[in-house]
Amino acid sequence: MLFNSYEFIFVFFPITLIGFFGLAKLHLKTAAKVWLTIASLAFYGYWSVAYLPLLLISVVGNYYFGRYIDRAQTKTQKAKILLWLGIGFNLAILGYYKYANFFVGSLSDLLETSWVIPKVILPLGISFYSFTQIAYLVDAYKGDIRERNYDFLSYCLFVVFFPQLIAGPILRHDELIPEFNKPKNFLFSNKNISLGLIFFVIGLAKKVLIADSLSPWVAAVFDHAGVVTFLEAWVGALSYTFQLYFDFSGYCDMAVGLGLMMNIPLPINFDSPYKATSIVEFWRRWHITLSNFLRDYLYIPLGGSRRGQVRRYINLLITMLLGGLWHGAGWTYIIWGGMHGCYLAINHGWRSLGRKMSLPIAWAITFAAVLASWVIFRANTLHDGVVILQAMIGMKGIVFPSEYQVALPWLSNIGVQFEPLKELAYLPENLKLTITVLCGLLFGVIFLPNTQQIAKQFKPTWWWSLLLGSLAIVCLVSLNRISEFLYFQF
Repeated sequence: MLFNSYEFIFVFFPITLIGFFGLAKLHLKTAAKVWLTIASLAFYGYWSVAYLPLLLISVVGNYYFGRYIDRAQTKTQKAKILLWLGIGFNLAILGYYKYANFFVGSLSDLLETSWVIPKVILPLGISFYSFTQIAYLVDAYKGDIRERNYDFLSYCLFVVFFPQLIAGPILRHDELIPEFNKPKNFLFSNKNISLGLIFFVIGLAKKVLIADSLSPWVAAVFDHAGVVTFLEAWVGALSYTFQLYFDFSGYCDMAVGLGLMMNIPLPINFDSPYKATSIVEFWRRWHITLSNFLRDYLYIPLGGSRRGQVRRYINLLITMLLGGLWHGAGWTYIIWGGMHGCYLAINHGWRSLGRKMSLPIAWAITFAAVLASWVIFRANTLHDGVVILQAMIGMKGIVFPSEYQVALPWLSNIGVQFEPLKELAYLPENLKLTITVLCGLLFGVIFLPNTQQIAKQFKPTWWWSLLLGSLAIVCLVSLNRISEFLYFQF
């Protein structure tokens, strides 16, 4: 069941919302939490009932690991052993379902053997709920949950809460569990319903009207990586750069909106990342909850910047390599993580020199670096990613449609070739419209306000109602081309 589907919008969520506030109004707060937990499990089971027991095993196992760690004295040897057992429990599940095929296949290729294992289907959301619970166990080891005394129902709802279960944001227990127990959060709020609708409708528009519209342009290029030309490669790379952002930020906006309508504030996961003028700033704006997780539970425990510059760069590289591996079992994800690890090391090295760069140049370098990394991230193979990048920098020649030769004849003098548009098979038919759309999106992500900035300007007026209602109608009419969110595969 997708957020961008009729059954979710008109059946599942209204029933869930009515049931939650109906039980709360009868002062049955525990029953309301049980209802929300059952609804969340039903939401997950709708995808695949077969993986529902795995989710429940993970929840029960981590809850009791957390209790046993909490009962041990903080940071004792016993607590440390229990922590590593708990982390091992999560990594064993994650490793088998997400990485078994990749590691066995890679080892088989390296040793030139024919080792194979039955293909394992990746359970939805396993990366997100595994990381969420690993963070919980680490906090239990630090003693951060000792005074909280979480009951099993609250913990279970924390993990399976349906708005964030499949693709985040990655939450911490102290951000969410207390919200489930605040008395005021069981009261129906017109304000939160309005704000939630703003986030949900804008997120839906990002997904349905923008991301899904870019999908054919992306597929045409990345499915024919070996033969695309300069212009085709740039169209594909830019299209994916915007598709991924609007798809994933759209999901997170909808998740925040759904949470708000149930009085549960979820953290903002995006803050206009393509406005960043450095890679450090980019990671403070992109997938913020993952960035915070990697910083708090990997980079800092590795030593952070406390052991000198060289060790700092090594820690950044290790952190981002593992961050890349978290995204998917493939070399393209690992190389993508390595690229960002190198980017961050270079960025910190430049800062240590105390030199400044003009903001437009800094932005252009940052955006180009991110764009290049997305090509590797999206490519079907590492080789495909490399040949697309080669096409983008002109190593395979620069070819423009012949209709532009009259307006730009001087380009022929620097080696640009002109061919009929029909020969450029992987460009959209209306190239002028494509370029206009991509330039418009680039302008939008740089200069226009993001969802949370728009929500801050909200006022309960007829103009807002008309604008939001019109956008919702356009989105609902467009739901006939339903597609999954890109981050579901990670």
